[in-house]
Amino acid sequence: MVEAVVIALLNWVLGLVVDHQDMSLADLDPGAMTIATWIAGGLIGLYLIGCGVALLRMAVRDLPPGRFARVLLITCAVTHGLLGAFAVGLVGWPAFAFMMVVLGLIVLSLFSYDEERDGARPGAEEAPPVGPAPYTSA
Repeated sequence: MVEAVVIALLNWVLGLVVDHQDMSLADLDPGAMTIATWIAGGLIGLYLIGCGVALLRMAVRDLPPGRFARVLLITCAVTHGLLGAFAVGLVGWPAFAFMMVVLGLIVLSLFSYDEERDGARPGAEEAPPVGPAPYTSA
């Protein structure tokens, strides 16, 4: 959740910088670039808050994520991996380390539920045994 707020504030500041410079990039209106930066910051912030809510819901219910939450967390993990790769060159190794820690925690939350525990959910069907039947003497 903190990351969502920081990303939204960072985009807000970047939008203000673009607005105060009053310069155009490839004949784009500076006002349009400012608004686009603010909208992007808000959408990314909402996306990260959604990921946080999915993780919080997993923790409170102590159940594995559903299909939508799993896809949301996988895309969040991939995004953090890519941002970590870019952060090395742009920001430095501490930012890379932070992004990799967040990536590791997201992946850990996805893999923390084993199959035995998943089968214990209400409504889950018992799987039939695999392999030949055991030998019994008559």
